[in-house]
Amino acid sequence: MNQKLLPKVLLLLLVMGSFQTAEAQLFKKKKKNTEQKSNDKPKNGDIKPYDKVITKEAKTDDGLFKVHKVDDKHFYEIPDSLFNREMLMVSRISKTATGLGFGGGKINTQVLRWEKKPKKVLLRVVSYGNVAADSLPIHEAVVNSNFEPVLFAFNIKAFNEKDSLNPATVIEVDPLFTKDVNSLGLPEGRRKQFKVSRLDGERSYIETLKSYPLNVEARHVKTYFAKEAPSNQSLGSISIEINNSMILLPKEPMKRRYFDERVGWFARGQVDYGLDAQESKTVRYLDRWRLEVKPEDIEKYKAGELVEPKKPIIYYVDRATPKKWLPYIKQGIEDWQVAFEAAGFKNAILAKEPPTPEEDPEWSPEDVRYSVVRYLASPIPNANGPHVSDPRSGEILESDINWYHNVMTLLRNWFFVQTATINPDAQGVAFKDDIMGRLIRFVSAHEVGHTLGLPHNMGSSVAYPVDSLRSASFTKKYGTAPSIMDYARFNYVAQPGDGDVALMPNIGVYDKYAIKWGYKPILDKSATDEKPILNSWIRAHENDPMYRFGHQQVGDIHDPSSQTEDLGDDAIKASLYGIENLKRIVPNLAQWTTEDGENYDDLETLYGQVVAQYRRYMGHVSNNIGGVYEHHKTADQEGAVYTHVSKEHQKNCMAFIQEQLFKTPDWLIDQDIFNKIQYSGSVENIRSTQVRYLNTILHLGKMARLIENETINGSNAYGVLEMMQDLRSGIWSETRSGRAIDTYRRNLQKAHIDRLEYLMTAGNQGKLPDFGGYRKSTIINTSQSDIRSVARAELGNLKRDIRNGLGRISDRMSRYHLQDALERIDAILDPK
Repeated sequence: MNQKLLPKVLLLLLVMGSFQTAEAQLFKKKKKNTEQKSNDKPKNGDIKPYDKVITKEAKTDDGLFKVHKVDDKHFYEIPDSLFNREMLMVSRISKTATGLGFGGGKINTQVLRWEKKPKKVLLRVVSYGNVAADSLPIHEAVVNSNFEPVLFAFNIKAFNEKDSLNPATVIEVDPLFTKDVNSLGLPEGRRKQFKVSRLDGERSYIETLKSYPLNVEARHVKTYFAKEAPSNQSLGSISIEINNSMILLPKEPMKRRYFDERVGWFARGQVDYGLDAQESKTVRYLDRWRLEVKPEDIEKYKAGELVEPKKPIIYYVDRATPKKWLPYIKQGIEDWQVAFEAAGFKNAILAKEPPTPEEDPEWSPEDVRYSVVRYLASPIPNANGPHVSDPRSGEILESDINWYHNVMTLLRNWFFVQTATINPDAQGVAFKDDIMGRLIRFVSAHEVGHTLGLPHNMGSSVAYPVDSLRSASFTKKYGTAPSIMDYARFNYVAQPGDGDVALMPNIGVYDKYAIKWGYKPILDKSATDEKPILNSWIRAHENDPMYRFGHQQVGDIHDPSSQTEDLGDDAIKASLYGIENLKRIVPNLAQWTTEDGENYDDLETLYGQVVAQYRRYMGHVSNNIGGVYEHHKTADQEGAVYTHVSKEHQKNCMAFIQEQLFKTPDWLIDQDIFNKIQYSGSVENIRSTQVRYLNTILHLGKMARLIENETINGSNAYGVLEMMQDLRSGIWSETRSGRAIDTYRRNLQKAHIDRLEYLMTAGNQGKLPDFGGYRKSTIINTSQSDIRSVARAELGNLKRDIRNGLGRISDRMSRYHLQDALERIDAILDPK
């Protein structure tokens, strides 16, 4: 290298080195500044300092969780102590679209567990369908077969570690309620019914989040795109408000009491793989309140003294309840005290008024610590009494009775049509306050019974001989049924001149027995060890109909002794008394339902109630045909569980239907009423009533049971051929007598042919959903049963009868009808 250039090169290298050093230092400085800036503003999704998430502008509601609202975002601050605790999520539709039912209906219940991960919080669904004691080897297999699904995953937004003894974790909760989480939204059945395609996020939002000491309440509006919306179809969507109640379950589950189908009770079940059995078994246990004896009162209780429970059942009556009805609703609640006395407790159930906003501004009916009778300004004529219970033990945690304003209309209608003949207080459209109050008390007591764990006992009223319901002394002592949980509404049996008979049920013999059986503490015994004692309590009354439980039925009624709305032990006799009273009401309807200057709306409504009551009687009797009594028993009891209704009674029921329904009920056809309430429809009214119960008698299930009864019991049974002959002889009696066939009978006879045609082509009937035991299915392979053969033969017999009868009948319209009937039958038997 040129010696002259060397100093210049060295100088250049020195300058470049200095520049690189400065550049490196500058880069390091910039990098440091960038890192500092990054720490100040973390990336979206990173965990931030608490005060950067829950700012000073946050609106906070403290309770089970702290619930924060910052701008338009909502946050749960979950105490770390509550992670892995089990919580019950109860979802209800609180406000609904027209045509989608009514608000308050429960749509889902599930147990949830919040689980904390390093950067996420998981909300998992816990199942108690399958269990085994954790002390057993099989417990591990059960756990491995029931992996808890993740309902939702949340990014952790911040930690609150200011209180080292009670640190908490913050998550943003909006997506849980604004996204389409199926189990918290519209039920799947409704989605299919209305052809819902997806959730509209732009029209879905959180309405409120509120926190209470034991629960968090979320109300959110969801809007779904729906091709067949139940109302406002031009919008192509459905909007509903959903309420999700998240309730902390007790650390220590209550001791169970095992279910027995001989005593009516709401219950829940699970498959217990830990039982000493060679197959998995389902165990069921009662839903009931935790009523326990105070430690200091145990000796008194053992000595037979009534004691107050550690924690009584308290119902608060909504502030919105009209003051004049408040005492009656409260009395209906406390009427149950007499039943709890049978269980060893006094003052076990109390009715209170809530504190005023001035007395306690924090009091709310949504707080799970309070059970409330909610008075709803709604046109729905109903009341219901749902409850929320711990799936691990059956412990009822709270209950809210929904009391809709128009339940009074329902009560007015029932009381009028069932008692007006013997009761001047019911002879009008507006009752005195004390009369309506007594009816309200009755409904209040009935609904409270549900919240205590008792379902309907439709087999109760059959315990009383029909004529005993005409006795003032008997009914004053026993009411109209042994259980207020039956639908033994009001005394339609009593006749004018029977005196001061009782008109409705009270807390009865069965109610006291059932509450004792479910609630009386059995000290120092496990749930399993209680079973023999509970069985002995049932066996003590096993042959007494006053203590019988009969399950409510829907669909094809198989047990006629367990029907809704009936009274007494003989449906024929009770219904005859009821019809006599309806015959007395009809001529007085206009007088009892109208006033000068008013229209005939009430006359129309109450005439409709007369028809509805008449139909009930027809149902009570017709369901005996093909009927099978059900009296639950265990292996240590003698006698059959299922017994067919006697041949004589079934034949008498058929004769009743022929005389009271299929023979035109002229007393129900009152032109002085029709010409004020309708321009047409009187003929259709009778036709639809007759056809309804004709089809009830010719129901596939009833016919299959008639065939089975005859197969088993031979000539002692009312067989399907004899039933069909009796039916045909009554419906087509004019073919033998030669009388003219009136319009109503012609309609009925055509319906008979139509039903026989249906039986010729009806498909098989498989097992239907049982709705928790409310529906029993009679399974029929129709094409391979005798039903089609019998229907074909009946059409042939009917064809013969009509041909023979044509020569006897001179009335022209009747002849046209019979000639048409022959053509119809030929078309059925030979379609080609």
